[in-house]
Amino acid sequence: MKGLIMQLKGKTAIITGGGSGFGASMADLFAKNGAKVIVADINLDSARKVAEGTGGYALEVDVSNAKSVEQMKIDIFKEHKKVDIVVNNAGTTHLPAPMETIEEDEFDRVFNVNCKSVYLTAKHFVPHFKENKSGVVLNIASTAGVSPRPNLNWYNSSKGWMILASKTMAIELAPFGIRVNVINPVAGETPLLKSFLGEDTPEMRGKFLSTIPLGRFSMPEDIASAALFLCSDSASMITGANLEVDGGRTI
Repeated sequence: MKGLIMQLKGKTAIITGGGSGFGASMADLFAKNGAKVIVADINLDSARKVAEGTGGYALEVDVSNAKSVEQMKIDIFKEHKKVDIVVNNAGTTHLPAPMETIEEDEFDRVFNVNCKSVYLTAKHFVPHFKENKSGVVLNIASTAGVSPRPNLNWYNSSKGWMILASKTMAIELAPFGIRVNVINPVAGETPLLKSFLGEDTPEMRGKFLSTIPLGRFSMPEDIASAALFLCSDSASMITGANLEVDGGRTI
């Protein structure tokens, strides 16, 4: 850990979904490593609690809504002249069910939060990165986009979209000095775990854990450590990568 201290000194980072789970842990670790962290979340109270603990700045945003993301950009540039890192961490899922039973509004919600949000943050922050000839985008996808499970069809598909979109972004933006990478967590100890499992019982946990060779769920700290590396200059030659933080599940 000693070698990682202050890896983001002088950097400003936006973390969507930063009010809980993976996002909150990333905000904490980024701040400890010198970053000015903007904690963006649909739940402003949660964002404020995380921001208070990290010395950061809290913003309310609905990442699936164009006007909300545009307002986030306006608010950020009132306080900061430069943004260096955008972490698209906010995400959602539908409950496990046969694909044809998922209602259209559920489908729209999943794709708007998981996919449209990446488009919207790119629309509003990529021009800024191009002007500065530098920048990092980190998209938090899922092992579901690599090794899908039945009854989470549209969630799996949204994460697969994020992975391909990230690779396309990486190749297009590389000439501008902008890096784009993906982290694929396995199910973790976050508010979404119950939704993935359908019901959070010892039996369901045991069934899922049996598919993870290392035998445990990912913890927010696992994802934060990987994110810190990919967003730091230590990863300056890495773009278009998919990093599975999954205990070996996708092997």
